[in-house]
Order: sequence, then C-alpha cells, then structure tokens
Amino acid sequence: MDKDRIAGSAKDFAGKVEGAVGDIAGDEKTQAAGRTREATGAVQNLYGQAKDAARDATDAAVSYAKDAYDNSGDTFYDGSQALAKKVKDNPLGSLLIAGAIGFALALLMTRPPRRAPPRWRYYG
Repeated sequence: MDKDRIAGSAKDFAGKVEGAVGDIAGDEKTQAAGRTREATGAVQNLYGQAKDAARDATDAAVSYAKDAYDNSGDTFYDGSQALAKKVKDNPLGSLLIAGAIGFALALLMTRPPRRAPPRWRYYG
C-alpha cells in the first residue's frame, strides 16, 4: 500500500469529521473546510491507488518476462524436437516447403531492374 493512499484516507476521514462538526455547529466555514479536506484526501487516495496499480502492472510484466526468458530454452528444444519429427515423418513435403520459403525469400531480396531515365525530346 502506498503512503499516498494512507495519507489520503486520513485526510478524507478528517474532512468528514470536520464537515460533521461544522454541520452540528452550523458553521459554514468549518463545513467548507471539511469538504475541501475530504476532496483533497479522496484525490490523494486515488493518486496512491494509481501508483499501486502501476507498480503491480510493472511487477507482473517483469515476472512474465522473467518466466518467458527462463522457459525459452525448453520451448525452443520442444519446438526443434517437434520439427525434427515432422521432417522425419514427411521428408518430401519438408523439402518442398523449404524450397518454397527459399524461393519467396529470393524474390523478396532481389531488386526490380532499373529503368532508364526519361528522355526529353524537343519536337519543335
């Protein structure tokens, strides 16, 4: 829990008490001060909640990334084993797929031929 949440809750409670005292005494200045302190406390409490939420989200993202990094070796090994089994079961299909991928990469890497610059002719 963030210290802003604690301070905000305390100000909110103090503002409610001050507003109630102003209501009982009939003093509008005390009522207004209580409402102001209550609003300030609510805003500070919300700010603390936002900080807690951001901290929790950051911690969750860090733990997720760490778990993904720790398990990446196992995932890579399992994927390579599954690929080796598929190639062993169907070598011709694997060869055709590898050839198609190579052909597609070759098409992507080649440049189109250069065009000659336009020639300007004078027809006069």
